[in-house]
Amino acid sequence: MFNNNDRESTAPVDVGETYEVTIEDIAREGDGIARVEGFVIFVPQTQVGDTVNIKITRVLRKFAFGEKEE
Repeated sequence: MFNNNDRESTAPVDVGETYEVTIEDIAREGDGIARVEGFVIFVPQTQVGDTVNIKITRVLRKFAFGEKEE
């Protein structure tokens, strides 16, 4: 049977991977929004214009969460 654990194989990011991203917008909750191949990643403690290295912590069907690497 098919088990996707809330994730589609089309997501261009994987949990544990690191990426350099630029924060493009701020979500209502205050997290920064970055994109990898158009896929939205929420990154707390960032501001618009920040270029940061992030580590992906959770991948869902339509978006992911990452944390800033120091």
